[in-house]
Amino acid sequence: MTAPADPRPAPARPATARPAGKPPLSGLGRLYAVVAWFEAFTWVGLLVGMFLKYVTETTEAGVWLFGRLHGGAFVAYGIVALIVAVRHRWGIWRTLVALAAAVPPLTTLLAEWWLRRTGHLSAPAQIPGAPERRP
Repeated sequence: MTAPADPRPAPARPATARPAGKPPLSGLGRLYAVVAWFEAFTWVGLLVGMFLKYVTETTEAGVWLFGRLHGGAFVAYGIVALIVAVRHRWGIWRTLVALAAAVPPLTTLLAEWWLRRTGHLSAPAQIPGAPERRP
């Protein structure tokens, strides 16, 4: 036996609003996040490759491939971090922390998380009276 259909229309759902606390990432902020994640991914690949080469002594392919990828990702991360630092007006200490994050393994993920949470990967605030700036 089936239940009779309710003749009343379903109540309208209220539209969900974006939390007002965090502004969306800018285009450069998204680029920084992608490059930071790729740099961390290549770090993992290089570490696995070094394990296979030096510990198990099975293959050098991981070091050969991920060494090249990580070198490119490291340089790209540095360039993108400097561009975002200038365009988003990070200041010297925040810029140095972001650049230093490229050296230890997986630290770019921590830097990206910190910069995203503090709003430094969002579009910079417009200065009153200044010409409009597009990030």
